[in-house]
Amino acid sequence: MVTAQAPGKLYVAGEYAVVETGYPAIIVAVDQFVTVNVTAAADAYGSIISKQYQENSLFWQRNGDEMVFDNRDNPFHYILSAIKLTETYAREQGKDLALYRLDIDSDLDSTDGKKYGLGSSAAVTVATVKALNLFYQLNMTPDMIYKLAAIAHLDIQGNGSLGDIAASVYGGWIAYRSFDKSWLAAQRRNYSLSQLITMAWPELSIELLTAPAALKLVIGWTGSPASTSQLVDKIAIAKAEKRAQYTQFLEASRETIESLIQGFRDKALEKIQAGIRENRRLLNELAAFSGVAIETPKLTTMCDLAEAVGGAAKSSGAGGGDCGIVLLDEQIETAPLFDQWREQAIEPLTFQVHELAK
Repeated sequence: MVTAQAPGKLYVAGEYAVVETGYPAIIVAVDQFVTVNVTAAADAYGSIISKQYQENSLFWQRNGDEMVFDNRDNPFHYILSAIKLTETYAREQGKDLALYRLDIDSDLDSTDGKKYGLGSSAAVTVATVKALNLFYQLNMTPDMIYKLAAIAHLDIQGNGSLGDIAASVYGGWIAYRSFDKSWLAAQRRNYSLSQLITMAWPELSIELLTAPAALKLVIGWTGSPASTSQLVDKIAIAKAEKRAQYTQFLEASRETIESLIQGFRDKALEKIQAGIRENRRLLNELAAFSGVAIETPKLTTMCDLAEAVGGAAKSSGAGGGDCGIVLLDEQIETAPLFDQWREQAIEPLTFQVHELAK
């Protein structure tokens, strides 16, 4: 049996803009994991088993009288895509394919089924690739695992930045810039998977950051889990209809996140906090002209209460519910803030930053 893990993630800054090629974001890995065990099958059948993923909600729409299902929030599709791509690579490396039992365990959601929005589809994709990398003795590097998992995830989701894949592969704090997806689509018609995952991908950048010693990450869960894919779809419509405003948002986001990244390099907590506050303002502007509810009323409450004690706060990820993040000086006592959050039905999460062993 072989075992592999991948951590969940939270977006710290740069949401939505990071979907565009080369635009920066900061992402952090947290110490909640998807674990995948692979065991050679003893009989004529392989299996995929997960107690968390036995039942899933399905989103669907009407196309005339047809029910059209949206599979982008179903973890099994990501698992199957990860298996397909990893085994394609294994065959290209001359490996014989085998039957096996794939056991999946996740603590990215709570024991009572609450979905925290920690990027479970990305984490399960990465953990599956990592486990099969060990099972088939493929000796892929982290960069190769990232690229293969990114392709597998993109095949199902169809949009997004793939930054959550990077967080699940590399851990810690990451400055991330997305690759050119149109280039990748064209190259897939001309090159094998083995060739693709060893190429340099245009615009892709993954920089490991070190947070200032005084920086503390605090997380609040506001409930109302949102579908990232569907929210990104809605922003894409706004992009087409209000191109000038969207372009202005992109450039302001780039400037803000570049400054924020420099704040990490300089270990300057106040500069980092200023960037968080400015990014929150920009996301609220995006919400206003797109009509997408990024910062819900409960997220606003969470952020405002955190700001009142000296933290810099904003929504995390696509918004629409789920988590908000606060960056504050570690000397600030958080217990009173947590009490205020609980009074507003906001759940403090005690997750820590997960740094991979170097």
